[in-house]
Amino acid sequence: MAHRTILTERQRSALFDLPTDETLMLRHFTLADDDIEHINERRRPENKIGFALQLCALRYPGRLLSSGEVIPEKVLRFIAAQLGLTGNDVLPYAARRQTRQLLIFAEK
Repeated sequence: MAHRTILTERQRSALFDLPTDETLMLRHFTLADDDIEHINERRRPENKIGFALQLCALRYPGRLLSSGEVIPEKVLRFIAAQLGLTGNDVLPYAARRQTRQLLIFAEK
């Protein structure tokens, strides 16, 4: 039986892609003090930023990041700056098998 698609690629993108618009990032990806406390419980910078990315994606657009997903550089820098980190701190995140979440970063 053929797989039926309800949404077009553009509609799916509008619903599920991480926002790169500054207004939407400020609204949905600004971390509260208690968020930062939870994030700082992680030991390594790559785990902190990886956890923060998953937290933000879970809140908006309401899903977990998937393996091999492209993370827009604007989003990565915005979240990293709030933690006093750089976007490069996330690169070792997938090195350990236990925390493997293959993330790809796109420059835009």
